[in-house]
Amino acid sequence: MLKRLVIAATIVGLVPLSLAGAAWAHGPSRQKVTETVEINAPVDKVWKVVGNFQDMSWLPVVAKTEGTGGNNVNATRTLTLKNGGKIEEQLDKYNPEDHMYAYEITKVDPKVFPVNDYSSHITVSADGDNKSTVTWWGGFYRGYMLNDPPPDLNDAVALKAVTDLYKSGLAALKQKVEAGG
Repeated sequence: MLKRLVIAATIVGLVPLSLAGAAWAHGPSRQKVTETVEINAPVDKVWKVVGNFQDMSWLPVVAKTEGTGGNNVNATRTLTLKNGGKIEEQLDKYNPEDHMYAYEITKVDPKVFPVNDYSSHITVSADGDNKSTVTWWGGFYRGYMLNDPPPDLNDAVALKAVTDLYKSGLAALKQKVEAGG
């Protein structure tokens, strides 16, 4: 009986230490960014520009898009950025009737785009007959997955990079579509 009490007391004493260790070992938290833009054009006109997974010419940082599989699930594309960096992506969902697709980054150097485990959705919804709303949503982790990230790969840098990309991309999309592109 005394042996059981000693074992129970030991276990009770170790539980708080194991919980504290778990808290110390906590890595990064998943970050999320959502940006929207209203475009003065019907949904089909906007979708014609943004809805082709193999064409990211509307995104200012992209110099070239190369891919395979068209708009089929599991299609891939490689984005070559104007700064020379490359991002490899895969299409996870594609629904032209709902004007939506979802994709993920399968390979990127965090020094090119400071994120890990990035997934994203782009949707175009009608806002009346001649207006559309484009929503670009992403979830991701910072570029450095361990504790104590370097300053260039922390949560704030990842959030800023994705937010800036979405804002500049949606502004460029709006300009292209409204100019007739």
